[in-house]
Amino acid sequence: MSPVLPPVAPEVTAELVGALSPRLRKRLDAGVAKLSGRPVVVDGDTVRLAVDDDTDLELHAPGGVVTSADAIRCGCLLAPDCLHRAAAASAAPVASVAESDPESAEDAAPDATPDERASAEEPELQEAASAEQLAAARALYDAAAAVLDAGTDGAGAVLQAGLLRAAHSARLAGLPRAAASAVAVVTALRAARGADPSYRLTDLVAGLLSVLGTAQRLPRAAGAELTALRGTVRQPYTPDGSLRLYGLFSEPVLTATGYAGAVTWTADAEGRLYTVSDVAPGGAGRAVGAADRTVRIGDTALSHRELSRAGLAVSGATVSPTGRLGAGKAVRAVRASGMDWDADPLERLWAVPVAEQAVRALSEEGHDLLFLDVTLTGTVREAAGDCLLADCDGLPVRFAAAHDDAALPYRDNLRLLSMVPGTRLRVVARLTPAPHARALLLATTHPTERGTRLDLGVDRLQRADLPTAAPAVPGSGHAAGDEAPLHLLRRRVHQAASGGRRVLAFPGDSATDGQRLRRSGLSTAADLLTELHAAAADRTRDTFGRLMPTDVNCFARTWLAAAHYTTEVDRALCAAAWGAEPGL
Repeated sequence: MSPVLPPVAPEVTAELVGALSPRLRKRLDAGVAKLSGRPVVVDGDTVRLAVDDDTDLELHAPGGVVTSADAIRCGCLLAPDCLHRAAAASAAPVASVAESDPESAEDAAPDATPDERASAEEPELQEAASAEQLAAARALYDAAAAVLDAGTDGAGAVLQAGLLRAAHSARLAGLPRAAASAVAVVTALRAARGADPSYRLTDLVAGLLSVLGTAQRLPRAAGAELTALRGTVRQPYTPDGSLRLYGLFSEPVLTATGYAGAVTWTADAEGRLYTVSDVAPGGAGRAVGAADRTVRIGDTALSHRELSRAGLAVSGATVSPTGRLGAGKAVRAVRASGMDWDADPLERLWAVPVAEQAVRALSEEGHDLLFLDVTLTGTVREAAGDCLLADCDGLPVRFAAAHDDAALPYRDNLRLLSMVPGTRLRVVARLTPAPHARALLLATTHPTERGTRLDLGVDRLQRADLPTAAPAVPGSGHAAGDEAPLHLLRRRVHQAASGGRRVLAFPGDSATDGQRLRRSGLSTAADLLTELHAAAADRTRDTFGRLMPTDVNCFARTWLAAAHYTTEVDRALCAAAWGAEPGL
């Protein structure tokens, strides 16, 4: 997938693929592969892709997003009924629900007035889903079940287009949450099939779980639960008066959907967090340079890098429910003094008990940041690369890089920090659910310069910044215990999402795994494992002994139960790993 192609709205891809003849659909994946690596030229809002030496294909993307099928034009003799237009749409990043609907996107008009931003009210409570929503949910379930049945290798452009078509119908029916999850699944599929280094199998599993779970639950939901399942396309910005904010850190943004920029985190005197963002179409280059761009709020001339160390005084502030600051014309902001992390009011963020912070981050209410005081102890190897090990008041914590793109300094900074075990640091990290204490390291105090801090995705640490000698830490470089046996079920859930139903069609060592789960007291996990293999292998025959078509929805239901179970148990294990008491 070419990172320079503009994002394409889901309905555009679905329309172009749907218009292909059966013969051309069979050739679509080969057509997508053929476009990979072809020369691309950007000319304003138009992107030109050289299909071959004699044919160019144009994508017109006003505002950075292709929003209509007519905006993709091909110069070949078969156009507009050619394969190239559908292949280009299938090769480009998928625009998110908000990005493809500028009239309802909170990010589409950053200079809107506070009244315009606040006009997006929360949806009213419904007693039951409408007939249109139920039909859209059914279509989403069927499309996602087909993707799960095929796995990443089998879920080519045609199945992806089917899921995008269902996502578009869900958005029109008032189900933006499920639509956004479906788009995320397609993005993960394309990353997997394109060997994108940013691909994570856990993202695909989470997306499928969200789509199938929402679609499955919607017919039985009402009231507040239905409102949560429906979601909102945009979040309302409400007036919040005057704010005195203190910069915490800045992090780069680089998404698989072709967007990049920076987000700067700030806090007020009460410890509430607020963000200022600058995200737009672009690649790694924009993510690297965004920290030095001027903050888009009020008349301030601060860059994101400067704001992360300084402060901001805001009047007429508007804020979204997630703490994002609006940039309406009535908002005024001026530079103010910053504060060290070890001084009030920022210090109170680190005063919250670690277990309490972890429970909050896992609750999906509010932010997922952790504010920790740690001592570095070494490294531990994981499948995705080395993690930095640290001790947090007796709790072993693994810190991973927040992004693997080589243009961002995250991984290089972690590698240098691993060379100085015994160093005491105050850090900001983002919790990642795991059976052990694990987080993505975002920012830290400087190893040698008191009062200085580093944004690990923006600032690049040098060897000269390291202590000349750090005390050795006994036991450094070792992992923190064995993984819980739940991984025996989790592994099958992930294998199904990656390889499709066929990889579980043969029991293999499932009987042995089931016995081990039961010995560990995980009888429900053992039952789910058995049912998952049985559903994968189930092929009924008709009265003449012929195999009947596979019931992909039956397998999807069984997979959904297993995926939901492992997610909830993992959440409980993660909370326990961070020291939370049961039921906290």
